[in-house]
Amino acid sequence: MGKVDDNKQQKLESLFRSAYDLFLNQGIAKTSVHDIVQKAGVAKGTFYLYFKDKYEIRDRLIAKTAQKLFQDAHRALLKQNIPDFEDRVIFVVDYVLKEMNKSQPILRFISKNLSWGIFRQALERTGEGHLSTASNFTELLMPKNAPVKLKEPEIMLFLIIELASSASFSVILENDPVRFEELKPYLYESIRAIIRNHIVL
Repeated sequence: MGKVDDNKQQKLESLFRSAYDLFLNQGIAKTSVHDIVQKAGVAKGTFYLYFKDKYEIRDRLIAKTAQKLFQDAHRALLKQNIPDFEDRVIFVVDYVLKEMNKSQPILRFISKNLSWGIFRQALERTGEGHLSTASNFTELLMPKNAPVKLKEPEIMLFLIIELASSASFSVILENDPVRFEELKPYLYESIRAIIRNHIVL
């Protein structure tokens, strides 16, 4: 990468950092493109080289933030000795939900779009270490030499993430209709049922 490319990448990353900080601290509605470029220290024209509006940078940031949660969860999984596929999926979901529970501004920012971390990578094309596809991520969760075969793994993963994300949103933020710890056993049993429905016997 040459000096010009380095400079472009630095400006792009500065825009991402500035927008992320502003979105988390003052919300998307109260953040303007002017606020983002001023905080990033770049010209407004530079912003429009990369994004058509603040909603595009928001969408790409949601995908990046959700993707990082899944990457961190997978790294944590690799440190565990969990041979069962169902248990591995539950570990990853539990890890991600606990992280969002620790940082409610991140939960509010991602809202109910957690699945974008795996299903909307086309939004982010910087060449960073992506999970590639939902199918690849499902394969990462499989223990080596696993006897499990899945029908439609992408659909299974999408259902699991969407269920976990939407069911947990109000529970984590408002304890409504129950507390997070009360919800988890029911949520995880539902996730196991989805997995079993996709296992090829």
